[in-house]
Amino acid sequence: MNNRVVEPAQYDAILLASFGGPEGQDDVLPFLRNVTRGRGIPDERLEEVSHHYRANGGISPINAQNRALKAALEAELAVRNIELPVLWGNRNWDPYIPAVLQDAYEAGHRRLLMLTTSVYSCYSSCRQYREDIGIALTETGLDGKLAVDKIRQYFDHPGFVEPFIEGTAASLAKVKAELAAAGKSDAPVHVMFATHSIPTRDAEAAGRSELQPLVFEQDSAYVAQHLANAEAIMARVDPDQKWSLVYQSRSGAPHVPWLEPDINDALAEQAAAGVAGVVVVPLGFISDHMEVLWDLDTEAKETCAELGLAFDRAPTPSTHQKFVEGLVDLICERTIENHIAERPAMTKLGPWFDVCNPGCCANFRGEKPAISEVGSTVGSLCEASPAQGGSQTS
Repeated sequence: MNNRVVEPAQYDAILLASFGGPEGQDDVLPFLRNVTRGRGIPDERLEEVSHHYRANGGISPINAQNRALKAALEAELAVRNIELPVLWGNRNWDPYIPAVLQDAYEAGHRRLLMLTTSVYSCYSSCRQYREDIGIALTETGLDGKLAVDKIRQYFDHPGFVEPFIEGTAASLAKVKAELAAAGKSDAPVHVMFATHSIPTRDAEAAGRSELQPLVFEQDSAYVAQHLANAEAIMARVDPDQKWSLVYQSRSGAPHVPWLEPDINDALAEQAAAGVAGVVVVPLGFISDHMEVLWDLDTEAKETCAELGLAFDRAPTPSTHQKFVEGLVDLICERTIENHIAERPAMTKLGPWFDVCNPGCCANFRGEKPAISEVGSTVGSLCEASPAQGGSQTS
């Protein structure tokens, strides 16, 4: 068997799993406590970092976006006559994953296929979801009763990348037109692909496996996947256009190294180098949630205004029809009925692996039980062995 692929199975529901977000001012602090639980961060510090939610009425747009994506998935499944209900659960806010799993079991479901809204390989984008499912199955007493498998990381699936190609081209044309109207038609423009920064240690662990120690660009699968996607996008949009990968949304202790450069620092450097306009592409995100609306549409845009840079932000895939169709294709890769054997990928890194090997995307805060793709047992971290189609990452 190709070790990137496991045998298709019979599923009776889809679990759309996401991060979650507050839906009112009273929810903000409890939500931030959930996100940072186990780290000993006092409420005073959490309140200091709550301003972007407070400024939006305490509401994160992510839950509304997940409801819209759930509805779009249901519509596409119906068009294809695929009778799989779509459930929705969050890691950090209602509807919480444990309750959703309990409800699914009580409704008669016995095997779920999980689709997450995080597409790249690192601890917080994949392993943490698998840990949350493993812990939930254990705490609800459903381990051995309810199986939950997970689709592959889909960072370079055409359904995810094609909307970015379309959006990047449109934003680039818009910025160039704005500069031309200002008499700066020959002024240079720079494209910045933005993604969530993560601790350097987590970045170096991304894609790492004690069984398959592969080599990645900049020593990280997380970084390499973003760079490969950006290259694929710009090859289609304009191979001669200058671009770079930048990071946003850094948090945590100042002494802990995170991936750099920060987008605002990079904007200042580009302005100093003579760039007149920038296109910001939120390559790390599937929808316009708070870290896009605040960190890019507010802070980065304000930085551009201060620097005198023309600015446009490309859209996220959200409920773009190609994205929704691509997600259903990913579901069909794993199902017996309506099975899709072909696994398209737009970079040389993919298609990514169905199953994780031991040690991939390590949790440096301590090992926790995590689901595998070969059943619902969660003991001993349960990544698949090579004979079961294991990979070096999720």
